[in-house]
Amino acid sequence: MRTKKPILIILGEPNSVFIELLSKVLNKKKVKKKINRPIILIGSENLILAQLKTLKKKINFEKINKNNFKLNKLSRKTYLINVNYNFKKAFEKISIKSKDYISNCFDIGLKILNSNQSKIIINGPISKKHFLENKYPGITEYIFYKSPKKISKYPTMLIFNNNLSVSPTTTHIPLKLVSKKIKMKNIINNALNINHFYKKYLRTKPRIALMGLNPHCESRYKNNEEEKIIQPAIKKLKLKKININGPHSTDTFFIRKNLNYYDSIIGMYHDQVLTPFKTMYGFDASNITLGLPFLRLSVDHGPNEAMMGKNKSNTKSLENIFNFISTVKWKLFQKNHLDKIFY
Repeated sequence: MRTKKPILIILGEPNSVFIELLSKVLNKKKVKKKINRPIILIGSENLILAQLKTLKKKINFEKINKNNFKLNKLSRKTYLINVNYNFKKAFEKISIKSKDYISNCFDIGLKILNSNQSKIIINGPISKKHFLENKYPGITEYIFYKSPKKISKYPTMLIFNNNLSVSPTTTHIPLKLVSKKIKMKNIINNALNINHFYKKYLRTKPRIALMGLNPHCESRYKNNEEEKIIQPAIKKLKLKKININGPHSTDTFFIRKNLNYYDSIIGMYHDQVLTPFKTMYGFDASNITLGLPFLRLSVDHGPNEAMMGKNKSNTKSLENIFNFISTVKWKLFQKNHLDKIFY
């Protein structure tokens, strides 16, 4: 029987709750049953063992070499590609010290993806402040622009669960810059990426709602964003047969009737759609980067430094990731993974 391609897991920020989450989720029988493929962890062996000892948890893994592992020799086990990292304590304060380590982990993961040995990468939470140093708005953009292969012009952040997904047109930028950064091309890009994602992985054409920017989608000045950018974007998307409408006023949109009808909601800025989404669903969501020829997923929360080593962290987001992976229509994915969606 042919071995399925492995799931890559970048362990991310060394000082986080991610090892705790992994130890809990990977030892759940329901998860093991659903994920019938190898898992390759990419990170420091010594750090994993030190944190597991502190947490009194266990992850069974076998070490493999990043340069010569053979895909057809892997079984449904958890493996580790070791990346050296110097530390004094199992859990320390987050600092710039981990930057090179995290970068090395991503480089190994992207090399495996680009050699077509895997189609899925999960990364643990990462402190954007120390790792990105203002070079990228977030990990969504970092992964996208570090990847040599792309299927869209710009990346799309999708916060997803089986009931609903939301996507901000602008991501991690100050509110005062939002109106300047809203562009028709980005709205169109996000809608096309979302439509492509739902059709490709879930075999359904999504119903997409587009939010306005101003309160009640109104403004006293001429050529406001709704009239100048958002409405023209909707017209262009409808010509491309995308099932989208709007602009909707966010203050009245998130009611049961709308949530039961729409599959995905595109907002103009981060908190406009993530705040109501997280209020309703908490950590029951995955952060997915669209626009790449592989699946990149991450937990929908940060390193949670205050909870390190306490064994009290919520595993819902990581479980959501594995649940999604197990339901993806992989035959369609493998057959057609590089089809273009440029506009």
